[in-house]
Amino acid sequence: MNMLSNDGVEIAYLDEGPRNGIAVLLIHGFASNAHVNWVFTGWVKSLTDAGFRVIALDNRGHGASQKLHDTARYTPVQMASDALSLLAHLAIGSAHVMGYSMGARLSTFVALAEPGLVRTLTLGGLGSGLTEGVGDWDPIAAALLAPSIDDVMDERGRTFRNFADQTHSDRLALAACIKSSRTLVTQDQLKTLVMPTLVAVGTRDDIGGSPHKLADMLPNGQAFDIENRDHMLAVGDRSYKAAVLAFYGDYEAS
Repeated sequence: MNMLSNDGVEIAYLDEGPRNGIAVLLIHGFASNAHVNWVFTGWVKSLTDAGFRVIALDNRGHGASQKLHDTARYTPVQMASDALSLLAHLAIGSAHVMGYSMGARLSTFVALAEPGLVRTLTLGGLGSGLTEGVGDWDPIAAALLAPSIDDVMDERGRTFRNFADQTHSDRLALAACIKSSRTLVTQDQLKTLVMPTLVAVGTRDDIGGSPHKLADMLPNGQAFDIENRDHMLAVGDRSYKAAVLAFYGDYEAS
């Protein structure tokens, strides 16, 4: 992967597809990385095949990016600045921005910070939880810090601990991240996001909240139900990819 430094933090990223293509910036979810979230699920191929230039970073604390164990270094504003620094580094003046789960929250903070850079916004795996919260995540931090997964009794904690182990993640960095990256977005902030926004959540997702409720809060929002998918499986769904490509096509044709 390529590397850049933002405020002293080393950030790894992928840059795929035609250099003259319209850019799509992808921001992955918690405990994942660019390869797991976007390459292995077929997103990078689908987007590059459609002629887009795909930029995907490993968030700080994840993948090949620098692992920080200080909780103060993982606010959404700081993590969104990594993505903005990447666009500046590549001299990309505008992009479709899509995030999944935590990445959807970070994508929102990217749009809040630099709305002029965001052609469209796609929030996957996170609906009304963006403003209402997604439950108590302290057990997840505890699960990540437990000596063994056998010591974890909380069901959601076990899910994310198992995922972190599968992705060979730095669990101390992830625990620090989950403690600081959950800042909620207010309804007043949502009103400022006038770019077309697609909110896509699995119908079996018990984490992200309602896509329809969030879409109704946005000036130019629309919801998409990823049928029969839970939080972990929705990201690679074919209907979700088709909906996003159609969404981009409608924007570019307008």
